[in-house]
Amino acid sequence: MTEHYSDKELLELLKNDDNRNYAFNLFVRKYQQKIYLHIRRIVINHDDANDVVQNTFIKIWKGIGKFREESKIFTWIYRIATNEAISFLNKKRCKYFIPFINVEKKLSESLESDQYFKADKIEKKFQKAILKLPERQRIIFNMKYFDELKYEEMSEILNVTTGALKASYHHAVTKIEKYLKED
Repeated sequence: MTEHYSDKELLELLKNDDNRNYAFNLFVRKYQQKIYLHIRRIVINHDDANDVVQNTFIKIWKGIGKFREESKIFTWIYRIATNEAISFLNKKRCKYFIPFINVEKKLSESLESDQYFKADKIEKKFQKAILKLPERQRIIFNMKYFDELKYEEMSEILNVTTGALKASYHHAVTKIEKYLKED
């Protein structure tokens, strides 16, 4: 159903008060799965990801009228989702007084106990390697590797130069390869 509407058409429907709820429902259906997966790779836990997705779509609902169309709607949504996920992790750190260096450990433990994460030994090791990356590198790696975003799109979303993104991605890949070779 949502594949019948382009982002531009959905935006036009969203701007019309008579169609706003219907259009937003279509909008959520179109992007919910992609946004969930993106957020899930950042916060790891299924329930946390659902909460962050909900917060993301609330922010989108409240802010859609202010969207200036200077970037693609997809880019704007990813920026909001990424910022919400990072904010969530920062709040969690503060709430539980988790030092930054222990975040990876907590996320890794969450991955192990998550009933929704079904993976073999190799996939778990790969995910743990990703979790060992610094937060920004992890987000960049996930966006490039899993979401298959172009550096230009990532640059708009993260407000980082493409050169810095390429360097971060390269460093992330190197660190992951090194971790995977360890035993």
